[in-house]
Amino acid sequence: MHTQSIIISKLTAALSPSHLDVVNESHKHSGPRDAETHFKIVIVADAFNNQRSVARHQLIYKTLVDELAGDVHALA
Repeated sequence: MHTQSIIISKLTAALSPSHLDVVNESHKHSGPRDAETHFKIVIVADAFNNQRSVARHQLIYKTLVDELAGDVHALA
């Protein structure tokens, strides 16, 4: 399974978002053309209600801990 698909699956399972876009922006950075290292994520989920931005980011990072420890270099 590709990294982008894994990110989508994990965020969907953990947060049940009402909206989720995961865009591979790796082509904007140095590296192989087929790299999956930089992603833009737009997510709307009830789990984020009444949470500050830092707490929202921490929840995403916790969900994607394995990917961030591997090939993923950046989330935006």
